[in-house]
Amino acid sequence: MKLSIIIPARNEEKSIVITVNDIIKSLSSENIDHEILVVNDGSTDGTEEVLKQLVKIYPSLCYVNNTGQHGFGLAIRKGLECFQGDALAIIMADGSDSPSDIIQYYRKLEEGYECVFGSRFIAGSRIHDYPPHKLILNRIANLFIKVLFRLKLNDTTNAFKCYRREVINGIQPILSHHFNLTVELPLKSIIRGYSYAIIPITWTNRTHGLSKFNVKEMGSRYLFIVLFLFLEKLLSKGDYFRKDQKQYESK
Repeated sequence: MKLSIIIPARNEEKSIVITVNDIIKSLSSENIDHEILVVNDGSTDGTEEVLKQLVKIYPSLCYVNNTGQHGFGLAIRKGLECFQGDALAIIMADGSDSPSDIIQYYRKLEEGYECVFGSRFIAGSRIHDYPPHKLILNRIANLFIKVLFRLKLNDTTNAFKCYRREVINGIQPILSHHFNLTVELPLKSIIRGYSYAIIPITWTNRTHGLSKFNVKEMGSRYLFIVLFLFLEKLLSKGDYFRKDQKQYESK
């Protein structure tokens, strides 16, 4: 099973080298067949020049430029059009996600799960230097989603998740242009009946550059995609539910 790592990157010249190095080192140590696909989302710094040098060093690394409209979700969607693996994990370019957790995701896929969702807020998870105001908003937003959809998952908004290729095919069309894609992918996967595991993960705040996430800007977009998917769950009568097996969930 080949694993693709999709990394959206915008102005990450100070972070992308360490992020790529650590991921490749971790996957190679476990002999996991992989590709690293970085999507350069209109960077105005030296990100692309750094990537040009990195692809000369690492045969498993490639990058594409998102030449159309820019946005976090659009960058990931570009990666979803291009990845070659049997499964994929979405990783942040800033080094906030732990490469060792990717290994745990992969092992869960080997057990037969179709999705693996990490949570930063369950037993065994660890977070480092999470900005307090963002943490409060995060917990409120995730609680709202958890209650509305009656989920076990309590960290839906986290981008760092893993999906088999057939899941990505089964949750089309993808609508989100921005960070609300982090909610659209897992919620669609769940309500359309794909199996998933939830595991504790480690999150560490970036040490270089600035976060691209804007709380004020993203609020209405998150609400839009959450309510859109709630209507699908409530009113679609199973039209988009997978046809091959019943829905189930595991932790």
